[in-house]
Amino acid sequence: MTHVAILGASPKPHRFAYKCQQKLIVHGHTPWPVAKRGGEINGISCVKHLSELTCPIDTVTVYINATLMQAVIDELINIAPNRVIFNPGTESTLHQKKLEDKGIQVLNACTLILLDQQQF
Repeated sequence: MTHVAILGASPKPHRFAYKCQQKLIVHGHTPWPVAKRGGEINGISCVKHLSELTCPIDTVTVYINATLMQAVIDELINIAPNRVIFNPGTESTLHQKKLEDKGIQVLNACTLILLDQQQF
């Protein structure tokens, strides 16, 4: 079981971040929703900032626009996940380089597909 932070988590069922949280649970992973509004998604409390996470995070799956990454890149580096997945539409070569320079693996991929194909 791995701990996965969902950066840009959403309580809206039509959003991919919401679907990701559901699939992570089905596949035996522990999701940690990170949403600037906080709150709760399907009984799981959200944190507002990556720095509030209370356990080591294996993977961060990104569902925020690349323009919003500058505000969170330092927090992301500080929690030192093993990898970061930039889902389609969130890719950022600038931030990818910053993460890779710190030894963090980066994938430009769809978390939902990786889970469905047992490649997560």
